[in-house]
Amino acid sequence: MKPSNWRLGIVLILFTLSQHTIHALQSSAEAYVTLLYGDEFLLGVRVLGKSIRDTRSTKDMVALVSDGVSDYAKNLLQADGWIVKLISLLANPNQVRPTRFWGVYTKLKIFNMTDYKKVVYLDADTIVVKSIEDLFKCGKFCANLKHSERLNSGVMVVEPSQAVFNDMMSQVKTLRSYTGGDQGFLNSYYAGFPNAHVFEPDLPQHVLNSRTVPDMERLSTLYNADVGLYMLANKWMVDEDLLHVIHYTLGPLKPWDWWTSWLLKPVDVWQNVREQLQESLPGTGGGRNPNDELLVKLLFLLPLFALLFCYYRYFLQTRSFCDHIRHLSYIFRSRGALAYSAVSSTANSNQQFSNGAQSKVPAFLGGLSVSVCLVAALVSLALALMIVPRQVMPWTGLLLMYEWTFTIFFLLFGSYLYLIYQWGKMKANQVGSFSSRPGSIDCDSGKGHQLQVSSYDVAICYYGLGMAFLAIAAPSLPCFLGITALFPRYFAGKVL
Repeated sequence: MKPSNWRLGIVLILFTLSQHTIHALQSSAEAYVTLLYGDEFLLGVRVLGKSIRDTRSTKDMVALVSDGVSDYAKNLLQADGWIVKLISLLANPNQVRPTRFWGVYTKLKIFNMTDYKKVVYLDADTIVVKSIEDLFKCGKFCANLKHSERLNSGVMVVEPSQAVFNDMMSQVKTLRSYTGGDQGFLNSYYAGFPNAHVFEPDLPQHVLNSRTVPDMERLSTLYNADVGLYMLANKWMVDEDLLHVIHYTLGPLKPWDWWTSWLLKPVDVWQNVREQLQESLPGTGGGRNPNDELLVKLLFLLPLFALLFCYYRYFLQTRSFCDHIRHLSYIFRSRGALAYSAVSSTANSNQQFSNGAQSKVPAFLGGLSVSVCLVAALVSLALALMIVPRQVMPWTGLLLMYEWTFTIFFLLFGSYLYLIYQWGKMKANQVGSFSSRPGSIDCDSGKGHQLQVSSYDVAICYYGLGMAFLAIAAPSLPCFLGITALFPRYFAGKVL
């Protein structure tokens, strides 16, 4: 080979290496940043990181974690590709504020990340659906404007500066915060933000280089699409195909809470990314929590075992399963004739007894039973929500919710019915003891007992069928209430 060819080859190799070096330096000079105060938002950060990587970004991903984050969470984030940096919390100087806002001023520390030339901050309850690399072209401070005059701190582009951070720290106790947190402070610090120009990512590079870097720029809604706005009209106010970042701003409806998938269509996007999470640590694939796996299995099996035990205790000890089925079949076939013959044969002989028993039934018992039923239903729902882990998969959460709601309701309302039964039995015995014709009552007690047993068995069957109907019909109730964004979407997309 000629010397000139050798020299040309060496030049090409050096050029390639230099390009890779320059690209690496540019990547390390810019980063995506999020903040984690505790393990509750860990799954959100994992999904956020996966969504960023899905856009083929090579920028650093930095997670600022406080003392409240467990070592397990830190290790999991590092396994997912996050650079974990420990930080101390900044106390909130505002006396009047929500309790959960105690450490939110810590977010201001992103302005002091001078190891990077520019950072894009994303809240843990956001998800990237399309590349946002263009945001690194933004000015010194960029954010999205909400409600015409307030900036939202969930998505921000920051050019870190020690001077800016020190200036902020000198004013945290004097500048008013309308929220009692960091967002209100930033609105006061950047008072002229509503008048800033809108960021235009498609401007040619030579135009960007020819102008001075603006101190503030406003981001389009496409970079901070608020789910709260979606809820107002059950659709996005902008073209959904152009969205870059979705922000799940509603406090009680975070995407990792299983019930939100049954309420908000945009949570589908988040759940799809969650299901693709790799098993960075054992048992973490698909966003699972190893600590919840055993609990979920126990919660699923416990009501079933309790049901089988009750069935064995009250039925199978007196008759076999086949005998029980034949008995129920016989009752359904002969219920009408049995009830009529029993009533007709005992009408005259037990008329005095019936009148005496009816006189002992209080008039308020019906209304009391309805009230107890409603209270039992509300208590069952509340306890079931407390029992079911929040971050399980949507279908798992719904199944456990149904299972435990009806289990708790059965225990509560069943206990009430048992007390009423015992009370009625006591009153009936008292009436029977004063009857002037004990022989007649004893003579007809067999038929009366047969009627009571038949009615009791049929009532149990109807009660069980009614509960099963409610369990199946409950998901369709939002349709009748006119809330079209709820369950029909899932049954159309998942069941078919």
